[in-house]
Amino acid sequence: MGTSNEGRQAKMIEELRVFIKKVMSDPTIAVKSMEIARKYRGEPNADELVAREISANTTIRIPESWSEADKMFLEILHEVLDDEEALY
Repeated sequence: MGTSNEGRQAKMIEELRVFIKKVMSDPTIAVKSMEIARKYRGEPNADELVAREISANTTIRIPESWSEADKMFLEILHEVLDDEEALY
């Protein structure tokens, strides 16, 4: 069990490393991702809509079958939106 969990964690870390490198090389990704997340906030199937539009409009590719890193990215978008809402 430990080896399987370690393998999943290593895969997620590698995916996040690739993602961070993309964001660092193109700072518009974060801005576009947040705009897209705001657009679909509260919609039914918002995560699927956000994932599709981010994939279509940035260099970030979120496949139909989400990895743990993809899910984490979408969760973080929600958290940032929640934080924004709390400020107002």
